[in-house]
Amino acid sequence: MATGAVPASFTGLKTGDTSLGFAKNMDFVRISDVRRIKSGRRKISMIKNSTVELQPASEGSPLLVPRRKYCESVNKTVRRKTSTVMVGNVPLGSDHPIRIQTMTTTDTKDVAATVEQVMKIADQGADIVRITVQGKREADACFDIKNTLVQKNYNIPLVADIHFAPSVALRIAECFDKIRVNPGNFADRRAQFEQLEYTEDDYQKELEHIEQVFTPLVEKCKKYGRAMRIGTNHGSLSDRIMSYYGDSPQGMVESAFEFARICRKLDFHNFVFSMKASNPVIMVQAYRRLVAEMNALGWDYPLHLGVTEAGEGEDGRMKSAIGIGTLLQDGLGDTIRVSLTEAPEKEIDPCKRLANLGMKAAEIQQGVEPFEEKHRRYFEFQRRTGQLPVQKEGEEVDYRGALHRDGSVLMSVSLDQLKVPELLYKSLAAKLIVGMPFKDLATVDSILLRELPPVDDVDARLALKRLIDISMGVITPLSEQLTKPLPNAMVLVNLKELATGAYKLLPGGTRLVISVRGDESYDELEILKEVDATMILHGLPYGEDRVGRVQAARRLFEYLQENALDFPVIHHIQFPSGVHRDDLVIHAGANAGALLVDGLGDGILVEAADQDFDFLRNTSFNLLQGCRMRNTKTEYVSCPSCGRTLFDLQEISAEIREKTSHLPGVSIAIMGCIVNGPGEMADADFGYVGGAPGKIDLYVGKDVVRRAIQMEHATDALIDLIKEHGRWVDPAKEE
Repeated sequence: MATGAVPASFTGLKTGDTSLGFAKNMDFVRISDVRRIKSGRRKISMIKNSTVELQPASEGSPLLVPRRKYCESVNKTVRRKTSTVMVGNVPLGSDHPIRIQTMTTTDTKDVAATVEQVMKIADQGADIVRITVQGKREADACFDIKNTLVQKNYNIPLVADIHFAPSVALRIAECFDKIRVNPGNFADRRAQFEQLEYTEDDYQKELEHIEQVFTPLVEKCKKYGRAMRIGTNHGSLSDRIMSYYGDSPQGMVESAFEFARICRKLDFHNFVFSMKASNPVIMVQAYRRLVAEMNALGWDYPLHLGVTEAGEGEDGRMKSAIGIGTLLQDGLGDTIRVSLTEAPEKEIDPCKRLANLGMKAAEIQQGVEPFEEKHRRYFEFQRRTGQLPVQKEGEEVDYRGALHRDGSVLMSVSLDQLKVPELLYKSLAAKLIVGMPFKDLATVDSILLRELPPVDDVDARLALKRLIDISMGVITPLSEQLTKPLPNAMVLVNLKELATGAYKLLPGGTRLVISVRGDESYDELEILKEVDATMILHGLPYGEDRVGRVQAARRLFEYLQENALDFPVIHHIQFPSGVHRDDLVIHAGANAGALLVDGLGDGILVEAADQDFDFLRNTSFNLLQGCRMRNTKTEYVSCPSCGRTLFDLQEISAEIREKTSHLPGVSIAIMGCIVNGPGEMADADFGYVGGAPGKIDLYVGKDVVRRAIQMEHATDALIDLIKEHGRWVDPAKEE
């Protein structure tokens, strides 16, 4: 390939994007500096001297654009090469293990309680602990916290979490090993969600103000050998950034880069980036854009990964697995935190499971043979929607309900479950009226029966007929259907069975479900062009470590797209007996979620023979909702608590969930303080925010509508607010 230098005046043509420019007849362009300039409300990029790979702007086009590379390889997990950042005595970066961290929830001024919690966290295996430091009294306490820990032989690095307090950051840099700054509120005022207009001079003055406020902290970190995290949050971008870029992943990146450029100007490089959001889809896009821009600039700073305000229990673990696991599968991430509304030491175990998943995938470079990827959209969500089943002439039953337009849940059912039909219907979340099943919003769409009941088992077959009659798909293997045919069942076949033609023994018009691994040869996949499939089940054996499920699926989707095959694809994950529940949640989120956040896939089938059926169903629906697909229950954005929190988050979260969990489509944010308030809850419908000790503020979107409600009345006031906005329904009565 050729290389070439671009003149200093060479400019990009896109605004509000990371495009670096266009060129003709070159395969590479050299870039060493990207300078953004402004003309009116339009922003463009000027580029000169470093190296990025170019690709055709469209197929066959002579116009070349930069290939926006966000990971080392799309066909295998290769850990992104980074510099090493020292956090106290802990090295962080690609040459080291993925580091695990969490955050204390005690009042920082309570030295004894904070020390005790840090020790408990360290004993659970954390590498780093973060402590909120919101004022001078908390900063003074931190010196005692650090000294007490050292006296007790605990040398775990401590990180100060700073918002709105540059002077506090300067003070604490003399004590703690790392400073976390939030670019959205370190130098800018608290966001008022106002649309601002800037001239070029006005905008430059804002940047100069940031540099003036931030420079003393950078100089102090250099002096004391401290590390820094430039930690952008989706919900706390400044009005200035949102006015320019919108409330977007690109705005998150630019917000962080403003601070990073100051660090680099001052020759300070001991820092890491984070791009957190409560929405895993936004979080993934932001990190990818960040890395793509760093790659173009030749930067190699490490990444701190996390989904902020993830919530509690399985919900929090699933959201974290989707966001963090997706990036780990692509070799991104050097330290992680799973933010749960639980005791901080409870975060360590899921952190370890995710870190182990990422380290193992990178160690063996899990993946598939190289393939060309043309169609996946890395930086913005665009769903590939498979063709849903349509009714065909002459069919006796309605197959259209076998899949759901917003994402489908399939479940594996055993013969034993057929012995008690009403319990089976309830397990599938069907509604019962006089013992007969009917589908509801959160009812399973199709079931897989690996073994059919005998032909003379009238009761079991009647139970299956009733499911088929309500448009639930019933899938069974080819061998079962040939020996014990079930009318109107869909038949599961693999590529080999298709190639031998064994499926042709079935009655004409039988619906086919095709099992595909994704790493087959293209010659083997060619047979997909010859058949009419209702859906594809993509799956690999659980123990087949070297073949990457994510990469195999990406390869399959490329093949389908290239050949205009619009079959729906269901991600099929089979777990062995004895798998830990948290491993099941994390592996499902990291493997299927990594595809669904890119719009690749139409549903999920999780099998684990020894796991509770309701748990598997709920996990499947949680996965779809976490990927912003099918919404079947109330969505909670719940902060993990810290020293700023003004009430017992775990207790209040449980109380609110108990009274509101039956409201699908409604999103409720539960925030411990104003720092984690209207900004952090970003896309919630309603907000419950600590405004002062014992007092709660209620929000609709980002607007406060009621202030200073007494704690004991706040949950009822929240429910009244939901009712006022027409979003309340009474919970269904138990039958």
